[in-house]
Amino acid sequence: MNGNQLELSSSNQIDSSFNYMKYVQKPIEMYVFIDPLCSECWALEPYLKKLYVEYGRFFTIKHVISGQLTALNPNGLNKRKQKKQPGGVCFPNDHEDLDYPWVPALAIKAAELQGKKAAKQFIRKIQETLFFDKQNICNEDVLLDCAFEAALDVEEFQKDLFSDTAKRALQCDLRLACEMEVDYTPTIVLFNQEVEDEGVKLSGLHPYDIYEFVLKEILQRTPIPSVKPSLIDYLQLQQTVGTKELSVIYDWSIDKTEKELKKLQFQQIVEKVTEKNESYWRYLGTV
Repeated sequence: MNGNQLELSSSNQIDSSFNYMKYVQKPIEMYVFIDPLCSECWALEPYLKKLYVEYGRFFTIKHVISGQLTALNPNGLNKRKQKKQPGGVCFPNDHEDLDYPWVPALAIKAAELQGKKAAKQFIRKIQETLFFDKQNICNEDVLLDCAFEAALDVEEFQKDLFSDTAKRALQCDLRLACEMEVDYTPTIVLFNQEVEDEGVKLSGLHPYDIYEFVLKEILQRTPIPSVKPSLIDYLQLQQTVGTKELSVIYDWSIDKTEKELKKLQFQQIVEKVTEKNESYWRYLGTV
């Protein structure tokens, strides 16, 4: 399958796997297949955030681990070093390999044992740590720091990290990706639980308009987008945000986004951190 692909999926595996989903409040179920080491999965986040800000009342998101991960076995995980992952990997630096790519995937499943919200916070934190801070998220100590910063119970997280429960959960994700013929990350699969219809699968990274169009098509209506939160409220919620992400969320140019953030920087509400060609903003609090 090519990286950027949009298809109406008539796969029996996809259709039959979700027949049991009934009586849910939100009609759309969105499955986001990610590899935590994939730079395109990180680049997808602003679009998912904007989609949720505008239409989150219509769908729920479930992250599913995919990617070319080392296979699990009864004795644990094979610790063979892998220098590169398909889908676009950004290494911490030019000299340090991400030795065990299954470890952050397993860590996400351990975080999920503390709840869906905890898992989402943890995913964002490890992606920030890899792609912004350039740290090796295959390192257990780094993952423990991420768990702490994501407000997880670190003691429970450490206990669950290499547990059989987390391993089985990861195996289930990889099997689901195989059943749905997901062979590229990121991939999004959407189902409308209110109608008898096939799902829609989008492979690769697309412009925001494509995600919005597909959501409306599968929703079979044209809803009005929700009012966006104020810039300060969004920063407070996310804590660390990239200039590009805010530009996407608020439909601003990069220049306008920078100007709005500099106003908050002058008020000491945010601080700017520049890493290579990317600018990030950390929320400091209101004065």
